[in-house]
Amino acid sequence: MSFTSPVSGPQSPLKLEFPQSLATYDDYAAAQKTVDFLSDKEFPVENCMIVGTELKQIERITGRLTWSKVALAGVLSGAWLGVFVGLIMSLFGNENFLFILLSTVLLGIVFGLIWSLIGYAATRGTRDFSSVKVIVPTKYEVLVEHKVAARARELLADLPGALPNPFS
Repeated sequence: MSFTSPVSGPQSPLKLEFPQSLATYDDYAAAQKTVDFLSDKEFPVENCMIVGTELKQIERITGRLTWSKVALAGVLSGAWLGVFVGLIMSLFGNENFLFILLSTVLLGIVFGLIWSLIGYAATRGTRDFSSVKVIVPTKYEVLVEHKVAARARELLADLPGALPNPFS
């Protein structure tokens, strides 16, 4: 189980007091294996942290954008928005459910189509492709509190394949 929090104050669970590097790994599974090994040896793992370092951004191109693809995407997203708004409005209205749903879908389609075409025209051909971006770490470092670092290194020396190198 992991815990992530945007909190970074003095009581943040994401802070260690004077952390020291225990080991650096090329993949998350190896770093997780190290902490799990320490946990199995009854080490106080609440004094550990796995930090992804050496970040890189990867952008995968998923296709070429054309006016027709942009228009279709606008129509579909507008229809979806119209269904959502129509369902919400039908909860609070005494009107005909089908009429409300169809009218909001139609308005959503028009809005989505116009909005997407305006947005695409604003790029003026400088980005005629769609993509997905992700930021990933290339290294994972296991950090420990300074007061338990020596004990962690002793225990980790028994883990086959572990390379506890605080200078890596």
